[in-house]
Amino acid sequence: MHTFFIAPTGFGVGLTSISLGLIRALQRTGLKVHFLKPIAQPHPGDEGPERSSELISRTLGLNSPEPLGLSQVEHRLANGELSDILEDIVSRYRQAAVDADVVVVEGMVPTRQASYAARINNHLAKTLDADIILVSAPDDDSMASLADRIEIHAQTFGGPRDPKVLGVIVNKVRNLELAEDPPSDRDALKRTLKEFAAGLKQESKVLDTEDFRLIGCIPWQDELNAPRTQDVAELLQARILHPGHMHERRVMDISLCARTVPNIIERLKPGTLIVTPGDRDDVIIASSLAALSGTPLAGLLLTGNMPPDPRVTALCQPALDGGLPLMVVDSNSYNTATRLDRMNREIPIDDQERAERVTDYVASHIDHAWLQRRCGTPRELRMSPPAFRYELMRRAQQARKTIVLPEGDEPRTVQAAAICQRRGIANCILLAKPEAVEAVARAQHITLPEGLQIMDPEAVRERYVDPMVELRQGRGLNAPMALQQLEDNVVLGTMMLALNEVDGLVSGAIHTTANTIRPAFQLIKTAPGYNLVSSIFFMLLPDQVLVYGDCAVNPDPNAEELAEIAIQSARSAEAFGIPPRVAMISYSTGSSGTGVDVEKVREATRLAQEKRPDLLIDGPLQYDAAAIASVGRQKAPDSPVAGQATVFIFPDLNTGNTTYKAVQRSANVVSVGPMLQGLRKPVNDLSRGALVDDIVYTIALTAIQADDQAKDAAG
Repeated sequence: MHTFFIAPTGFGVGLTSISLGLIRALQRTGLKVHFLKPIAQPHPGDEGPERSSELISRTLGLNSPEPLGLSQVEHRLANGELSDILEDIVSRYRQAAVDADVVVVEGMVPTRQASYAARINNHLAKTLDADIILVSAPDDDSMASLADRIEIHAQTFGGPRDPKVLGVIVNKVRNLELAEDPPSDRDALKRTLKEFAAGLKQESKVLDTEDFRLIGCIPWQDELNAPRTQDVAELLQARILHPGHMHERRVMDISLCARTVPNIIERLKPGTLIVTPGDRDDVIIASSLAALSGTPLAGLLLTGNMPPDPRVTALCQPALDGGLPLMVVDSNSYNTATRLDRMNREIPIDDQERAERVTDYVASHIDHAWLQRRCGTPRELRMSPPAFRYELMRRAQQARKTIVLPEGDEPRTVQAAAICQRRGIANCILLAKPEAVEAVARAQHITLPEGLQIMDPEAVRERYVDPMVELRQGRGLNAPMALQQLEDNVVLGTMMLALNEVDGLVSGAIHTTANTIRPAFQLIKTAPGYNLVSSIFFMLLPDQVLVYGDCAVNPDPNAEELAEIAIQSARSAEAFGIPPRVAMISYSTGSSGTGVDVEKVREATRLAQEKRPDLLIDGPLQYDAAAIASVGRQKAPDSPVAGQATVFIFPDLNTGNTTYKAVQRSANVVSVGPMLQGLRKPVNDLSRGALVDDIVYTIALTAIQADDQAKDAAG
């Protein structure tokens, strides 16, 4: 087992962000990682659980031992009890290390109150026999000053040539070429690390060695450091006149507006918090007009304890109803701006969205391949959620497929398409009028990348009429009927897929599931060897990814259909790196129960085993017998699947859909899907509440499906 001790070279280097990203980078390699924060360091105003441990728990699902309290540690240090403190920490470390391949230990941050932090970190690293990774940040210093600071702190642990001192992760690096996006491939990451390392090595011969590495170089990104509007309101103890979307909107910039309206128009940008005295009706109205035109301002903050005139509020009500937050504080504009400038930018423990984005961003800029080599082979290779997401992006980038998006002017879809195009996840085609897409991009301030295709349905619709009539021969479809059906962009996109003009289709952000998949049933048809189309969800549990099927398509499959769903789902799991151990779920385990529903599952199990004797398939199994090792040993001791199932096949849609939603919502589990299986070409549906990231993942899934189908056809 390996232990990495991460030690900051100063205050404000973003130590917890690095902990989040380092753990995810290690998880992407298949390693089982645990976390320990030995000594708590609460920030002023912190009253809840220790921040690092809680963020790790909420974001990565890792529950670590409770840290020692800072005041308790300081009291014991003053009494000369360092050895006893270290023994307590070793006890906590051993709890954290159970079943782990790697333990990441977060050191203390040096502050004015904790000037002894470096000495304690040295003792901790030696006590735990840990490899040391320094964390630093330029803090507007020159490259020479940064190199000196890194070297000085390396000396604290024995120097850069000490085999236990592995290297440094440099955070918050401004003006890097790749600062706007995580590198889309490993070569880009290596180039960034190489260029930055070259600059450091020029300033320090000690750092110019293979023994001390630049393990990560994290570019600064403004939006990852942007607090929510609600965080600002809490900091200032503002009175909320209208909350709007203050829980979702982020403060990217702060503008103190004292000029006339023509001179502030350029400041009315997405993410800007407008700070102005409460009697500046002109600024309030101008901000409301900007919001009504589609600019998502972070909010309006009125100073001087002056709420707006009720008549002005009534005039601006449509903007407020559209999500514009409105707040008022007692302090004047100058004092308010000063407090905002000094605001703590740490991630609040309840800001799950920001924590997830920071985690993925930092992980994408860490050399996890080198860390994996350092750690060696994990005890058990498994598909963890971070590894699943990472492999999803990597394989999609390699596939280079073209995906059509019929909901081409829907804002989330436009943003997802831009992300996929920019990162090379897929070549996207938006079905929409170009002017409509451009209007959405302007309103949402989305930069449309080069290569993103926008296809006007009006300009191409008629050329698909004859091919559609031919495909639907025998169904009574004539040309006028086909043209009418092609008014639906989902039908149009499906025809593009049927004619091999694109490799896959993703829809559903504003359409029902039936509206998305009905054209596929009619025009794409099932793949050779399959008689039905079914669906699966990838359930991203804290420690592993499970497959649930069918949760979206078939209401009440018979035994033959259920067997086919099991075989389809096992194949899909294997295609995405999940070893298939298929559990046929019922309310009874083995031969303990009887009834029509149990017999259907028992017969489906027999049929699936006959068709695919090479697969591990067993049933009927109750859910707990399939998922929990101790229950599986008790209820089905001879089963090759019980207690370790990775693919769960539910007997009907009622059970499957209810179970997936219960797990997703009650356990706060991310689900990716539904992914349709059994079609000749990939078509996938979205939830109408899908986030931008959900759409990106679905596009990636679709690209990988298309690549696998192309390889199967060629082979």
